[in-house]
Amino acid sequence: MSYQCISVAEAKELMDNNDVCVVDIRDQTSFRQGHIHGALHLHNGNIGQFLADADFDKPLIVCCYHGHSSQGTAAYLVGQGIEEVFSMDGGFEVWKTQFDVEIS
Repeated sequence: MSYQCISVAEAKELMDNNDVCVVDIRDQTSFRQGHIHGALHLHNGNIGQFLADADFDKPLIVCCYHGHSSQGTAAYLVGQGIEEVFSMDGGFEVWKTQFDVEIS
């Protein structure tokens, strides 16, 4: 089992056509300034609870700044038993140039 890297366009299509979970691993300030609509801010302080509550059969998209750090997190989440995990190439920096963002 391993994760897959997908483009922001592929991630958007997956989100539009499926029930997916999106997690954003950027720092809290960056997350508050803008994130993918419905994304969960995943960090060291809440990852245990996230794993306890996660639907391991639901596709999961991991987002970071540029699509690099998300790969390590995606690999970790696959190792925890989540079956379908995607790392978004280009990260939030590419997403925000193409799609709407949510500010919290």
